[in-house]
Amino acid sequence: MTRRIERHRLHASTPGTTREVMVRHYGAAGARPKAYLQAALHADEIPAHLTVHHLARLLDEADGRGEIVGEIVLVPYANPIGLGQFVENHHHGRREISGGGNFNRNWPNLFEMLGDELDGKLTDSPAENVQIIRAAITAALEAETPDSELHSLRLILARLAADADLVFDLHCDDQALMHLFLIPDHWPLAHDIAAELGCRAVLLAEDSGGGSFDETFSTPWTYLAAKYPKHPIPAACLAGTVELRGQSDVEDDLAEADATALFRALQRHGVVAGNPGPLPEPQCEATRLDACEILRAPVPGVVAYAVALGAQVRAGDVVAWIVDPAAEDPSQAREAVRAGTDGLILSRRDRRYVLPGMSLAKVVGTKTLPARAGGFLLED
Repeated sequence: MTRRIERHRLHASTPGTTREVMVRHYGAAGARPKAYLQAALHADEIPAHLTVHHLARLLDEADGRGEIVGEIVLVPYANPIGLGQFVENHHHGRREISGGGNFNRNWPNLFEMLGDELDGKLTDSPAENVQIIRAAITAALEAETPDSELHSLRLILARLAADADLVFDLHCDDQALMHLFLIPDHWPLAHDIAAELGCRAVLLAEDSGGGSFDETFSTPWTYLAAKYPKHPIPAACLAGTVELRGQSDVEDDLAEADATALFRALQRHGVVAGNPGPLPEPQCEATRLDACEILRAPVPGVVAYAVALGAQVRAGDVVAWIVDPAAEDPSQAREAVRAGTDGLILSRRDRRYVLPGMSLAKVVGTKTLPARAGGFLLED
């Protein structure tokens, strides 16, 4: 057995208290390919925890059979800060309640951190350049000194993932179908991952604008390739955000199937030995994230959806009604929220009372939307 457990202590947030990140390692350190998987950076997105529970069992069994070819880093809970954020029995795991913001935004910009460190060091060999760049990224992260509990968490996770070939950040939405976020350079390379997971959407963006965890490790390679066009620099880290359906999709059968899909993806990418079997038929084509419409509430009120998850809508179709229960004239109490594009209803809101500007649904279209192009592409 190659499995080993490490525990990384965070900076103390208050005197006498500390938190830690537990990490499961498989395979020899430095073996290739290296895969990094973490669960629930948004700590209240629980499906990932159960999926990783089942994936750990599969990896333990593969390890016992001597089938771990590369190196695997598995983080069962990526956010011990958010795990403890309960206010009157309500879990608040998306943002740090002491003011640190969204846990999956504003991760280190590794491209900017490198600066001109690579000037004069790159070669004509793609493989050598990958090694040089990974060493520089690792050194830049090691040189950082954390100044808060949240900063220490970011550095721990970033250092674990920085030199990986594959990075899977496991999340979920409110109510949603399975989907995947990637940069365009990794499509169709990742088509097998999407097929294994049964994704109903694969959303592509060069940079979604939020500094998300996955793009911390995927986008530096494309920016470096543009900065140093005379040197071959591949997109050497296939990193993606996997959205494991919705908040309430926490069932053993779903989690075990998702863990099996991830395990087979590791086999297909050479991290684990063995035959993954025939690839399932893909359930979608990749589309651009700036073609995905985020419908928002125009007024406050109660949400009454007019369409189900997975429905195909046309531009102009009513997706939801916003109801004012105190309207003097009930016939005037409803305001329609209509799709602005043709597409698939990928997600819906779970909590049904909204204020203006709150997101209601995602409509996955195929045509770039002018209001979305070149801007901040995430929900919040």
